[in-house]
Amino acid sequence: MEAVILTKDQYNELLAKLEQINAQLNSKAESKKETFLDNQEFLQLMKISKRTAQSWRDEGKIAFSQVGAKIYYKLSDVEKLLQSHYNKSFAKK
Repeated sequence: MEAVILTKDQYNELLAKLEQINAQLNSKAESKKETFLDNQEFLQLMKISKRTAQSWRDEGKIAFSQVGAKIYYKLSDVEKLLQSHYNKSFAKK
């Protein structure tokens, strides 16, 4: 194993750069906002009919927001719906 010796200034400069990188990563994580799909995008994504989407909303399978006549779904809620109905592959016999 090889040892590397840094001066105090080099060490401080390295720490400053690491803190800068850490700050950039944290700011990107914080700026990530929730994505919403309107009803038409949801229907196309899931390849379902309007009636099926209405049934899923009525049954509480998918959360939604409604502004006037417009309906919106959080992309994270769509992913949750898919995860909750996920089935692992069956073992071969």
